[in-house]
Amino acid sequence: MDKMLSRKSYIAIFILPALLLFVGFTIIPLIISGTYSLFDYDGIGTMSFVGLRNFIDLFQKDRYFGKAVINSLILVAASLVIQLPVSMALALTLSRGVKGEKFFRTVYFLPVVISSMVIGQLWMKIFNSEYGLLNSLIHALGWTDFNYSWLSNPKTAFLSTVVPAVWQYIGYHMLIFYAGIKSISTDYYEAAQIDGATRWQVTRKITLPLLAPTIKTCMIFSVTGSLKAFDLIYVMTGGGPNHASEVPATLMYNNLFRKGLYGYGSAQAFFVVIESLLFTFIMNRMFKKAEENASII
Repeated sequence: MDKMLSRKSYIAIFILPALLLFVGFTIIPLIISGTYSLFDYDGIGTMSFVGLRNFIDLFQKDRYFGKAVINSLILVAASLVIQLPVSMALALTLSRGVKGEKFFRTVYFLPVVISSMVIGQLWMKIFNSEYGLLNSLIHALGWTDFNYSWLSNPKTAFLSTVVPAVWQYIGYHMLIFYAGIKSISTDYYEAAQIDGATRWQVTRKITLPLLAPTIKTCMIFSVTGSLKAFDLIYVMTGGGPNHASEVPATLMYNNLFRKGLYGYGSAQAFFVVIESLLFTFIMNRMFKKAEENASII
């Protein structure tokens, strides 16, 4: 087996199926999208080269795109400040061997495997102004006249979509953190226990530094997932009311498939790709030293 793996031709054969799928479903569509973004194209007629005009129009002429980018950054912030800390707290708790550990792992992960369409419909019922669970709970607390339209009010529509978007993937990151914690050698914890370290000191001095590569991975997944968020928001609000809950992906969908602006919509899609790559580069730089320290330990 070792002799087989030492031959580059065998390695290439094993990698080829995954490589073909990656090129076919990621690289080629990305190249096509990048090409379309440089043209004025409606998907049917001739393509007219316009250079970077579509990208310039995103910020100079599109009155909704700036708001959409801000909304996506709000979702990024909510993911980093709420989603990941909660996931880490759950992972730390479960990794200590609580009773029913396997059961809770499964329960927390269930929202991840449920379709976003179903999740969106569920939370639409919760936020419904007439019979929704949220307003019903507020009525039960004594505010019987309270009747707020969470999803149809521009002030709360987008924030109402942030809640389920953050909630749905808590279990996903929790499982990654959990696996990372379980992979840490118990020798470190035994030595810390002998030295009389408290639980918080063990977490801060051992667990978190050794989890640096895992934390970086979860942050990249969380940020890029927030930047390209679409399905949940589209199901719950469709980008409304009055474009208040738009994100770049919903604008891109409307321009591409409803208005037939393939060139302009492709520019929006390519902007999300560039934005995701930029954030990934920044986070890789941020965690470079932490990962080196973790590898030394």
